[in-house]
Amino acid sequence: MEKSGEGVRAVGRALDILQAFRTDDRGLTASEILKRVDLSRPTLYRLLRTLELRGFVTSSGEPQQFQLGAAVAHLAHVWTSGLDITTSAQPMMHRLWEETGETVALLVHQGRDRICVAELPSAQPLSFRRGVGHRERITLGASGKVVLAFSSDAEHYLAELVAAQDQPHYREELAQIRDAGYAVSKDELIQGAVAMAAPFFTGGSKVLGSLAVYGPSARVNESKIAKIVALLLDESKELSKTFGL
Repeated sequence: MEKSGEGVRAVGRALDILQAFRTDDRGLTASEILKRVDLSRPTLYRLLRTLELRGFVTSSGEPQQFQLGAAVAHLAHVWTSGLDITTSAQPMMHRLWEETGETVALLVHQGRDRICVAELPSAQPLSFRRGVGHRERITLGASGKVVLAFSSDAEHYLAELVAAQDQPHYREELAQIRDAGYAVSKDELIQGAVAMAAPFFTGGSKVLGSLAVYGPSARVNESKIAKIVALLLDESKELSKTFGL
């Protein structure tokens, strides 16, 4: 019983360390972690070592800084998958597909990327599609930028993925997207393609990903963009409602 109690305390302390990390932390030193958790330095280092061996934290630099590791991202992915997003989004995606005639995609945020988890390709001969499993940087394209615009970690991704001289303009673009509630990109990732996207959220107002519509610029003019965006905003709100927003 005594050993069992010690094990439970160790688990609780390890979880305290993981929960000490915040969205705006790029890395924490041991001293910074100690300000957030009630542990002795030897205990902290012992637990950090165990967490690092299991992939829950990584360390680098001098002085040594700790960050959350890939195992945390794996759990986040499992949790996101457990929400059954693709099934929940099917009615919204089908309505968009029927009303626009263009390719409709569902994308979820995963680390630095957004990944396509469902897609309904356009039946028209001239169309664009990315395919389920396609992964792209969160900083690129309408479906990525609209997620980034509403992400609490936006500054972290900007610092990591966008050149310093481009960041001021990029921040302005993200601010415009937040104000509008949607994003549109033209010829950004595929020449001749127009992409329109709107975000969807959990009940805690955390952005999960985006609904997107792709089409050729030869067919998707400004008038059609406005109509598709209006549909996207309606359907993304409906999708957010399924997660309690």
